[in-house]
Amino acid sequence: MKTIAIDFETANEERGSACSVGLAWIEQGEIVRVEERLIRPKDMRFSPFNIAVHGIRPADVEDAPEFPDVMEEFIDDFHDATMIAHNAAFDFSVMRASFDKYRQRYPRLSYLCSVKISQRVWPQLPSHKLNVIADHLQLRFVHHNAAEDAVVCAAAAIAATKALKVADIREVPDRIGMVAGRLTATGYEPCSMKKRVASRVA
Repeated sequence: MKTIAIDFETANEERGSACSVGLAWIEQGEIVRVEERLIRPKDMRFSPFNIAVHGIRPADVEDAPEFPDVMEEFIDDFHDATMIAHNAAFDFSVMRASFDKYRQRYPRLSYLCSVKISQRVWPQLPSHKLNVIADHLQLRFVHHNAAEDAVVCAAAAIAATKALKVADIREVPDRIGMVAGRLTATGYEPCSMKKRVASRVA
């Protein structure tokens, strides 16, 4: 069972326009592998807003592989993995829309949202954006670089696991009332939070 943090950047407002992906593998409470790949969107339309956010331009991805070829490299790791994203609703909608665009089945996996985790574990923070979490954890990073965002997401998950005094990230949902999201070959269930009763954070 693998645990992998993931982050996508998109070329425009469409979810199926992934232009970069970052991945960070977690084993025994440590980040053990980091990968980043540029992706050439099927529709090479880059919006000025998105370029201003992540700095990726059409020329940067002109010779990059398209989404299916990039995913092929990692798809075996994704199957039956626990994956984590900061604002998982966005990143997994990008994944789904991109698979849909190429008429491909989704990998079978479960996923957690590190924003929702952070809100429960560190409620005192003024916001739970990735840069605020990075400051809280005293991490320096380049925001909206897919690999660095994935690393901070992974670090947040590791720190939350320690704060909750559980042995593994997969135990976090039960401690905070989270229902993990799921992808299957043909559909998905979103990551969600149960109604909060008494706090279970140690």
